[in-house]
Amino acid sequence: MNGEEEFFDAVTEADPRVAGVMRVDTGRSNGIGKVGERPPRENGIQKHRTSLPAPMFTRSDFSVWSILKKCIGLELSKITMPIAFNEPLSFLQRITEYMEHVYLIHRASCQPQALERMQCVAAFAVSAVASQWERTGKPFNPLLGETYELIREDLGFRFISEQVSHHPPISAFYSEGLNQDFLFHGSIYPKLKFWGKSVEAEPRGTITLELLKHNEAYTWTNPTCCVHNVIIGKLWIEQYGTVEILNHRTGDKCVLHFKPCGLFGKELHKVEGHIQDKNKKKLFMIYGKWTECLWGIDPAAYESYKKRERRGDPLSKAQPDDSSQKADGDVLDAVPEAQETVHVIPGSKLLWRVNTRPPNSAQMYNFTSFTVSLNELQSGMEKTLAPTDCRLRPDIRGMENGDMDLASQEKERLEEKQREARRERATQEAEWQTR
Repeated sequence: MNGEEEFFDAVTEADPRVAGVMRVDTGRSNGIGKVGERPPRENGIQKHRTSLPAPMFTRSDFSVWSILKKCIGLELSKITMPIAFNEPLSFLQRITEYMEHVYLIHRASCQPQALERMQCVAAFAVSAVASQWERTGKPFNPLLGETYELIREDLGFRFISEQVSHHPPISAFYSEGLNQDFLFHGSIYPKLKFWGKSVEAEPRGTITLELLKHNEAYTWTNPTCCVHNVIIGKLWIEQYGTVEILNHRTGDKCVLHFKPCGLFGKELHKVEGHIQDKNKKKLFMIYGKWTECLWGIDPAAYESYKKRERRGDPLSKAQPDDSSQKADGDVLDAVPEAQETVHVIPGSKLLWRVNTRPPNSAQMYNFTSFTVSLNELQSGMEKTLAPTDCRLRPDIRGMENGDMDLASQEKERLEEKQREARRERATQEAEWQTR
């Protein structure tokens, strides 16, 4: 594969004509009213849709092995991927999901003590990956120069992101509180690799949260996400790796260990860690699951409990599923059996609990209620949005509306436009310039 044949799932120009070719069906895409009507409001707060226009298509008849067998060990952003792998969101919108639990930032800003602020920031960092649970679809690669902006008055923030590089793919974002209480910004370089039975996503890039009232800046990187059984079997997700959150003013650090699944699934989804001061003295212990909740407790009480636990009977282990062995000898990554929910240590403090997903989430790519609203195109919005906004992409909109043929055709058209624009820049020895 030479440079001209590499896959870039995007056009490279921020061209208003890209949006212009799309025939936007706002009445269908917003799901809440007729064309020309103002979006419904309740108590002065805008209401958002609660479902997608069309249910998720089935992937059961799609063979991924014909595509992925040539990709083992390769970086997937350079491989042409069929639309069956996708979910109807751009990666820029996936980044916006960090803000679902933004109340934790507002809470952190109101805390008078640095330790309490770090507890809230740690909970926010964990909550930012919670929406990925059971999300086995791949977001669309953003077009170079593509943007996404969102203002949520009810949640107290505004957010904007842009694809600033496409080789390597880099997405930059910036958010601020409507009450001027925080700034949240960073850049993400997602590196995807296929390892035979699984796809690993390493979210390279530093995330920064600034609490303006306290003149504090916190930085961290997200854990690695892995999707298992991408060839055959039931898909399942785990997060693993160590996340270190540093308060640059005080020197306090929160160290969070996202546990890998382990042999019998005992550690699946678990998060354990602590907050320490600049002298590495432990101030607070944290435990929970990134799919459910996060708790914290004093270090002395935590160690006392763990000692009693070690002296007691060992916890029973879940047994692996014997059906995970295929007749032809191809062993799947067994789906871990569901473990008991987080066992709360007496005296613990609840730091965060995940939002309940809508009852029809499984038919909507396992989206959360917040995620469902991200690609909503309300009546009249296409006249005020930047022509580079994700909501105006015809391939994503087609997929959301259940028109897979249109979505696939538009995806192919954008791929070819991307290649053509890149060749033209190479001929003119021109470089892409951000705005």
